[in-house]
Amino acid sequence: MKCPFCGHVKDKVVDSRETGAGDAIRRRRECLSCGRRFTSYERVEEIPYFVVKKDGRREPFDRQKLMVGLHRACEKRPVPAKALAAIGDEIEQMVQDSAEREIPARAIGERVMERLKDLDKVAYVRFASVYRQFEDVDEFMSELRNLVETRK
Repeated sequence: MKCPFCGHVKDKVVDSRETGAGDAIRRRRECLSCGRRFTSYERVEEIPYFVVKKDGRREPFDRQKLMVGLHRACEKRPVPAKALAAIGDEIEQMVQDSAEREIPARAIGERVMERLKDLDKVAYVRFASVYRQFEDVDEFMSELRNLVETRK
C-alpha cells in the first residue's frame, strides 16, 4: 500500500474491522516513513458467471430469473418452496463449481428438468414445454409418452 501523503510503500495496519454493511474491510494504516495515518478498504472482487444462450448471447447468471421460472412451472402445484430453493441452491452451486465462467443454458435447463422430473411431473412438463419450445402438439405428446413410459 502506497502512502497517499509521501508515497512510501511500507506501512503497518493499526486497526481492521468490517464495514457496517459487511461487504468490505476497513483498515487504518500508519506510514512507516512519515507517520501519518490513512484508511484503506478491501472488497472481494466477484467475477460474474455468464450463461450462454442458444443464440450465442451471453448474460450474467441470475438466480432470481431461475427461481421465477421454477415458481412459474410449479404454480398451483403441491411443491414446497423449500424444494424449489434447494433446486436453486443446487444450480447456483453447479454454476459456481464450474471451471468455466460461461455455462451453456442447455446444461442449466437439463439439470432443472432432471430435478423437476423427480419432484413433480406436471411442473416438469410445464418447464420442458417452455425450455424445449415445443413447436406443435406432437412434440408435446411425445414428451408426455416418454414421461409415462419411464414411470412404468
